[in-house]
Amino acid sequence: MPGQQVPEAPRADEPPAHDSRTREEPTPHTTREPATGAPAARPARAAAAWPAVPLLAALALWGYAVRHTDVSALDDYGLVGALHPTFWVGLAVLTAGFWFTVRDPRRRSRWPLAHVLGLLVMERATQALLYPTPLYAWAWKHDAVVDHLLTSGGLQDADRLGDMAVYDQWPGFFAAQAALVRLLGVDNAAMYMAWWPLVSSVLLLLPLLLIYRTFTTDRRLIWTAVWLFCVANWVGQDYFSPQSVAFALHLGVLAVVLRRYSSRTSGSSGPSGSSASSGSDGPKGLDGPDGRGGVRQGQAVWAVLLSLLVVAVVVSHQLTPGMLVVTLLALALTRRHRDWLPLVTTVVIFLAWCLTAALPFLSAAMPDMIRSVGDVGANVETGYGTTPTGAGAVAMSWAARLLSGSVLLLALAGVLRQRVLRRRAFPLLLLAAAPLPMFVASSYGSEMIFRVLMFMLPGAAFFAAAALLPRVRASAAEAADAADAAARNAERPSGPSRRRFALPSFSPPSPPRLRYGAWLAPLVLLAGTLAFVPSYSGKDRINYFPPREVALVQRLFDQAPDGSLVVAANRNYPLAYEQYWRVDHYWFLDDDRRHVDEIVRDPAGVLARDMAAVDAPARAYFLLTQGQTANSEMNGQLNEAQLRHVRESVAGSPRFERVAENSAGVLYVLKPAS
Repeated sequence: MPGQQVPEAPRADEPPAHDSRTREEPTPHTTREPATGAPAARPARAAAAWPAVPLLAALALWGYAVRHTDVSALDDYGLVGALHPTFWVGLAVLTAGFWFTVRDPRRRSRWPLAHVLGLLVMERATQALLYPTPLYAWAWKHDAVVDHLLTSGGLQDADRLGDMAVYDQWPGFFAAQAALVRLLGVDNAAMYMAWWPLVSSVLLLLPLLLIYRTFTTDRRLIWTAVWLFCVANWVGQDYFSPQSVAFALHLGVLAVVLRRYSSRTSGSSGPSGSSASSGSDGPKGLDGPDGRGGVRQGQAVWAVLLSLLVVAVVVSHQLTPGMLVVTLLALALTRRHRDWLPLVTTVVIFLAWCLTAALPFLSAAMPDMIRSVGDVGANVETGYGTTPTGAGAVAMSWAARLLSGSVLLLALAGVLRQRVLRRRAFPLLLLAAAPLPMFVASSYGSEMIFRVLMFMLPGAAFFAAAALLPRVRASAAEAADAADAAARNAERPSGPSRRRFALPSFSPPSPPRLRYGAWLAPLVLLAGTLAFVPSYSGKDRINYFPPREVALVQRLFDQAPDGSLVVAANRNYPLAYEQYWRVDHYWFLDDDRRHVDEIVRDPAGVLARDMAAVDAPARAYFLLTQGQTANSEMNGQLNEAQLRHVRESVAGSPRFERVAENSAGVLYVLKPAS
């Protein structure tokens, strides 16, 4: 009827609102509740709070598991073989609670968020609580770089630092950490870097949510995609590293581009159904009746924010700016995001940094970088020293591969199954595919395959989540269009003959069927959640350094004079780069394979010859620890018998003197030549 207001249809994920006009007053026979409404409110509050039950139960089981897990003797299965069984039960309870909570349209988004935060705590905080020292030799290396900045008070070039000068040419992360160390008043970053995986993972949630909400209002799809992202992000970029922050900034740039630079030239509708060029970026009326001055002001603010994010990425990490450029280029080639400002801004800032501060490193590395272009086979090859060896290492490696492969297959199924997302969320397909050309560009130290998987994950997780859900709603505008189409079809008159001769159906009722498909999706989600643990922490025998190993290495640097040389099998031990600006290092397993074979044949003789060039008062030390042994055995370098032969040869040689020894390793010094 003209002039009659039709109440707005409720959202699919919210309960219908009650209209005050149709609310009936209580009749004389109706019993009113007390004014407080306590009897009626209690069941409602209990029903609204039930998602807290599996969440709290899971955290209680996790806390019990942490208190009853012993990590003093890790085997080749890492933390997987040491965890108390209640950890796995808690993870299953948490996953089940999340699945039923996110599928309930009456639940608010705070409950899925609480479950995701609980997942991150169980995934990323477990190691921080179980291990008394920080994980990962690379994290200890980055702590040494922060310590160097605090000690030297500024950046230094390759003449002073050698290969380590590359960190001074991308100092953004380290300078920020040096400032944080001073702000917190702690001795070094090692005081808090064990908790960095949890912190950096939480930082990813905001840009990830902004990106997903750009393409859908379906909370089931959004939170399931976030959950899958968390459980499939096993590659370890979240440790104390520039990559952890640069990846969060990378997602932040994409969130700004997708939400503020879409459809401005095409005038198409954004995800909420309104035109992106409608001037929502600023108040209207500041420059004429159409408010163009407010629009320009808002665009300028977002351009400044975008530039700051890009600068932070460029000055912090070598690879992430390249990934960002190829992703923005892919987006700019589409009509919906054909705004070249983000891409041009990123390229200009990236080139400016490469041609100034990073030029010394790039000049030296450019020949190798040019040779690797197009050599896809070599770029994806892991190489010597990175091949899983032994039943445990191979099993953990396959768990990670199956997890990533399953998410990618689910993403493909989601693309084929959800037709509406192929159109509305096409930019997320580009986000998943854009990193693939980087295989052609470089090997990135045999890690390119892992980095490509990581940068593909935001887009892949979205479509993988779509494969686990029934028909999803891409946007509120699309839901409104579907409702309008249904209303038009309902108002369309039917032919009288068709209605007159319509006969009722007398087909017998179908027998009840078991809905196996309804259980398939949560089981897949649970399998992926459980597979994260071996993928992420299955190599903790390599990555964990007990306090006695830290103490042994610390004793070395406490007594080493300036200019000393430390010789070790590989760099997998704590404090490996401690005081690198005054002490040199040599890891013989990084050398040519023929020289490694010479050392195995005559360890004491060849090592003494290699270490003899150190001039007094500097000393030459030989260090062998359990971290080096674990890395060598599990990554296909030297086996246990060969390493024992090296140690026994050095111990029996009159040219070496033992300085310190404990259950985690041994330290020798080369005697001065007589």
